[in-house]
Order: sequence, then C-alpha cells, then structure tokens
Amino acid sequence: MTSPFTLFHRVVLGLCLMLTSLAAAAAPERSPEQVIRYSVDELMGQIEGRRDYYADNMNELKALVDENLDDIADFRYIGASVMGRYFQNATPQQRSRFANVFRQTLIDTYTKGLVTFDYRELRVLDSQRPPRHEDQASVSMEVVAMDGTVYPVSYTLRLTDGQWKVVNVIVNGINLGLTFRNQFDQAMRDHGRDYDAVIASWSPEIATEELEQGGDA
Repeated sequence: MTSPFTLFHRVVLGLCLMLTSLAAAAAPERSPEQVIRYSVDELMGQIEGRRDYYADNMNELKALVDENLDDIADFRYIGASVMGRYFQNATPQQRSRFANVFRQTLIDTYTKGLVTFDYRELRVLDSQRPPRHEDQASVSMEVVAMDGTVYPVSYTLRLTDGQWKVVNVIVNGINLGLTFRNQFDQAMRDHGRDYDAVIASWSPEIATEELEQGGDA
C-alpha cells in the first residue's frame, strides 16, 4: 500500500501549478490571495464526495482539469523557466512542445493525487506577505495530512494580460520550479543536449525523502 506521504507526493506535483485549475479566469480586481482561496474552495467542492466516481473515471477528471488550466497557469513562462539557459537555443517548436509535455505530465500526476490523497484540511493563510513587485505576488497555504503533519505551500503568481497566473510553487521549503530546472539541465547533459530526446522522455520527479525533509526556499 502506498504510504500517506507518497500520496501527498503525488498531489504535490499537481499542487505545483494546478490547485487553482477549476477557478474561472482570475479577474484583475481579485487579489492573488482571493484567487487562490476561491479556487481551493471551488476545487474541493467539486471533488468532495465524488472521489470514488473519479477514481473509476480518471479521464473525466483529467479532462476537467485540462479544460480549465489555460486560464490559470502560465505554462509558456513556466516552460521557459524550467528550460533555463537552454531556452534561448531551442526552436519555437521545441519550446512549445516542451510546455505542452510539461503540462501533460503534471495533469496526469495531479488527477491521480486528487482521488488518492487523504487530507484533513487545506487552508490559505490569512496573513500574507506584501508583494515585492506590482506584477508578482506570493500566496501561502498549508496542507494538513491525516496524521497532523503540516506541509507549507507557497504559490508564486504573476500578473499576465490582466490575470494572476501561477508560475511556481514552493512545498515544504522545496522550490519545485528550481528542482525541475535542475532536472532539465541534467537530462540535457545525459542526452548530449538533444532537445528532442529530452522532451520525448521528460518525466519530472521529486524524491519523497526530499519533500519530507524539506529544504531552504
């Protein structure tokens, strides 16, 4: 049987960028905190009481998440960030393909986590740090597991075309955007800087032990 933390590990990958997937397009008049708070409530309301159904109909849940992602996550920005120093030399087609592949791998993992992870509470914190820049903000929340373990989650949002969109997340002190960037860099080294091979084999991973122990954000 999968351990509770492994189940949390699954949902974390989805929470990286997709916990807000069922929200409507974020209205500019909403603060980033309001966007996240509304989205968490909306998503949990959709899933609660239907986990068994979605467990047997994963494609429905995947389609539901996929349908709403474009309004929430800036995957082109994320893809460029994960590709890092390799982004400049990638062709437009390779950049687009990687953004799509990155998105799909997270959708696949997230949908599994939504129906398997048992949580006690998801709470967006009332006190938020003031934004450093007008077009960037962070929103903090906590995921409380059934055993009482609290996992801090911090979203990074960016104002894009008048909408707040998620571009990164830090879980238990682990910067997932940076972790994925390091993994992309290693994959490029392993494949002799063959972009097409890296994109075709992309499968983001985060060690369970790393998340459990946390890190310095």
